[in-house]
Amino acid sequence: MAKYNSIAVIYGSDSSEWEVSCRSGEFVASAIDDTEYDVYEIFARFGLWQLVACRRKNSMRVTFPEEARPEIDKTDFSVSVLGQRVKFDYAYIVQHGAPGETGQLQGYLEMLKIPFSSCGSYSSMIAFNKYACKSYVRTLVRCAPDLLVRQGDDLEAFCAKAVKELKFPVFVKPTQGGSSFGVTRVAEASELISAIQFAFTEGPMVLVEQGVTGRELTCAAYFDGTSVRALPPIEIVSDNEYFDYDAKYNGHSREICPAPIDEALTSELQRTTCSLYSFLGCKGVVRMDYIATAEGLVFLEVNTIPGMTSASLVPKMVREAGLSVTEFLSQIIENS
Repeated sequence: MAKYNSIAVIYGSDSSEWEVSCRSGEFVASAIDDTEYDVYEIFARFGLWQLVACRRKNSMRVTFPEEARPEIDKTDFSVSVLGQRVKFDYAYIVQHGAPGETGQLQGYLEMLKIPFSSCGSYSSMIAFNKYACKSYVRTLVRCAPDLLVRQGDDLEAFCAKAVKELKFPVFVKPTQGGSSFGVTRVAEASELISAIQFAFTEGPMVLVEQGVTGRELTCAAYFDGTSVRALPPIEIVSDNEYFDYDAKYNGHSREICPAPIDEALTSELQRTTCSLYSFLGCKGVVRMDYIATAEGLVFLEVNTIPGMTSASLVPKMVREAGLSVTEFLSQIIENS
């Protein structure tokens, strides 16, 4: 028998990733086992939380027109719908960016003592900040050299330091964000200031990271109720200069699953991913990104709310592992 009854799938976000989040959330909601759970889809953006659709056990999905969507009561995380007051007893978070990856949404749910699918508030906060996360995990895994710049810093002085300490090309990226929003690959020092200013449109702190040559690999881990398990890794081969938004979402990349790498590298990748998962105190399914170089694995970042559309990386890994997405989601729900 299922541990929970009413599952709230929360998607949309306050970030540039909100549309991607909606696609992920709709897929997750459609894949949750409707023989075990009532599923409620919540669109949450800039403080307005509304019920988009619901699907009760063994029933058809009911959608609500935009002008008549029931509002979520955030005092107790409930909603009045179809003549009934429903208090959600579990939240499946599919918000890419703030507040679903920053720890803010997790903190709210923790205060209400409502279980949820992702990392806790503290782990989410650390993991979402690329600079903080790399600083935290450097004792476990090799990371590319980088420098941090903040809005208001002297950019001329910073760029002079970057030219002295880093090798080009470099990647300029917001410290908080995903889907490659605000990211630029910079080959020449003369392009650095404009790339930093572009990244500032996504947030007040920017990471300038030395580029690393090698094969781009990603691996996900989750807790199955007994232990932390890694899914089959994927190699990403982009048609573009790097795995940017266009390559991710417009079909300009190949995502090879399982990655065509030898058994030793596969084992190292999965072992490292599980170690990082435990070290960061992760929950739910979490994806780690790496570059495999001649000198070994280089850690790039962690995704605590990875993409979950039908074509996303984690569902591909799940299917390669011999699981259906529905049974995998049930494992996440029952064990987080």
